[in-house]
Amino acid sequence: MVGYRNVLYCTDYSEDAEIAFYHALDLAERYGAKLHVLHVLRSSLRYSPTETSEQAPPGEVTFASDTVIAQALEELKSRYRDRLGAIKDVTWIVKPGTAFVEILRYARENQVDLIVLGAAGASAQEATHYGSTVEQVSRRAPCHVMAIKNPERTYTL
Repeated sequence: MVGYRNVLYCTDYSEDAEIAFYHALDLAERYGAKLHVLHVLRSSLRYSPTETSEQAPPGEVTFASDTVIAQALEELKSRYRDRLGAIKDVTWIVKPGTAFVEILRYARENQVDLIVLGAAGASAQEATHYGSTVEQVSRRAPCHVMAIKNPERTYTL
């Protein structure tokens, strides 16, 4: 029998991710699982070879500040908190980095049983079969992966 204790929902706020949220929510509720809600900040690394600013002096690499991460965390909570229904056991996570790397790292470190994410992410310029994040996560995940597609979108090979 399949059972889930830890469901990881990953969002980039794309249409597919928004649809995937309801699948993750349903499964967490059905199995009494803890729901982990993760957003990875895409542009966490900034390199400024010529421009001078407070955030990135010339030639320096800087990471997303604690303030940026805190703001992103509040945005994440405000988007989903009111839609949780009966789910009470929720962990909210914002990580800077490369999406698939941070998703896999979090899943391994937190004994995640199921990763739920949108099939095509926000960076998709046109309809695709799979987003690169989904492909990388599904190949390397230590658990089940559920990629949810928007039924109104056409996916091609």
